Amino acid sequence: MDITTNSTQAPPPAPQPGAKEQKRNARGATRPGDRIFLGLSRGSGILLLAIMAAIAIFLAYRASLALSDNEGNFLTTFEWNTNLQPPVFGIAVLAFGTVVSSIIAMAIAVPIAVAIALFLTHYAPRRLSGPIAYVIDLLAAVPSIVYGLWGALILVPHMDGLYGWLDDYLGWTGIFEWQGGAPRSMLTVGILLAIMILPIITNVSREVFRQVPQMHEEAALALGATRWEVIRMAVLPFGRSGVISASMLGLGRALGETMAVATVLSPSFTIDASLLNPGGGTFAQNIASKFNEATPFGRDALIASGLVLFVITLLVNGAARAIIARRKEYSGANA
Repeated sequence: MDITTNSTQAPPPAPQPGAKEQKRNARGATRPGDRIFLGLSRGSGILLLAIMAAIAIFLAYRASLALSDNEGNFLTTFEWNTNLQPPVFGIAVLAFGTVVSSIIAMAIAVPIAVAIALFLTHYAPRRLSGPIAYVIDLLAAVPSIVYGLWGALILVPHMDGLYGWLDDYLGWTGIFEWQGGAPRSMLTVGILLAIMILPIITNVSREVFRQVPQMHEEAALALGATRWEVIRMAVLPFGRSGVISASMLGLGRALGETMAVATVLSPSFTIDASLLNPGGGTFAQNIASKFNEATPFGRDALIASGLVLFVITLLVNGAARAIIARRKEYSGANA
């Protein structure tokens, strides 16, 4: 007796892609347009690295010409005289002034910029946030020389009251001791730099805060959180990496600012413990003020100081990337 059973046969396996198709899929470019875009993107990245390497080689070569004849310690000498025989110059004062003025600028600008960005995105009505954001965008486009002229003509003459108050109440610390004279000091430079970098940090932070997923905020509100708790638990964790990136952009401008600092500061190759007394200098200000009148050897010495500023900028950006990479919760994608 024949027994017939109806069995369902499995479908034949799908054909596996060939070696060429697998290699093409691994590269992520399957069409001519994709391959062209991939090549352009890769070439742009390689070109950028090549330009950075060329700048570093040029600075290192010209700096070596000056450092070979320098009779002073380049890192610790409190003097810049390239016309002596033998020449003596160092960057101790310049490094101190650059770092101190940038720290003052960041300490003032970052909290205010984040507060403005939060106000524009989560507190201000739309009819008010639009004009304010437009004005901030305009401030970011103002040339540095305009800030410098404003600082010299408006900011410096009106700093006497603040300097006197700091000297009366905090002069005992030594950091805010004022000996009189025009307030063309590191504190004035730091305040001016803070005003200059404030629009940059505000704009980037504002755009980052706007990208916070609405579901995160609604979930926090559903759990009974107040508006500030929503910002603290949902908005700030999401935008932390963006705020750090914005701060690094502002710091980069503060480190390399030239004309505004040269217009406001009374430079000298001395380091004063007080932030209110004239003196000090920055890398960019020193290069701008001495480059036109410098001899060929003096220009090589200025290029050597520019190499130090170049290295400082790279270290700052590398440190920011390391901070973001160490903790994944800094990334808005993982919030």
